[in-house]
Amino acid sequence: MTAIHHQIQYIEFLSQDFDRIKQFYQAAFGWKFTDWGVEYTAFAGQYIEGGFALGDPATGSVMPIIYSDNLEASLQAVVAAGGVLVKDIFSFPGGRRFEFTDPDSNKLAVWTKE
Repeated sequence: MTAIHHQIQYIEFLSQDFDRIKQFYQAAFGWKFTDWGVEYTAFAGQYIEGGFALGDPATGSVMPIIYSDNLEASLQAVVAAGGVLVKDIFSFPGGRRFEFTDPDSNKLAVWTKE
């Protein structure tokens, strides 16, 4: 998938049962899965990429992830606009990201390749 600055590019959900959730989405939409340890599985379909983190969907189950060409500048812009930093910049396989809440308490993340 082509990375475009400040485009929602990836979406994460929570799941308590990866085997069940993978079986459902493979059967329903043909998504392919890649496990990244025991607490994360990524998926890809024809027009979508995302993942499932281990967790309880009842606590909030969707997190849009926005791509950035300049993660530090995007973090500064989010905070200056009134966003609340939930997780400072951290590395993960394939890049780095931070997580924040908007003024309505919606949780989002911004990531970059590196």
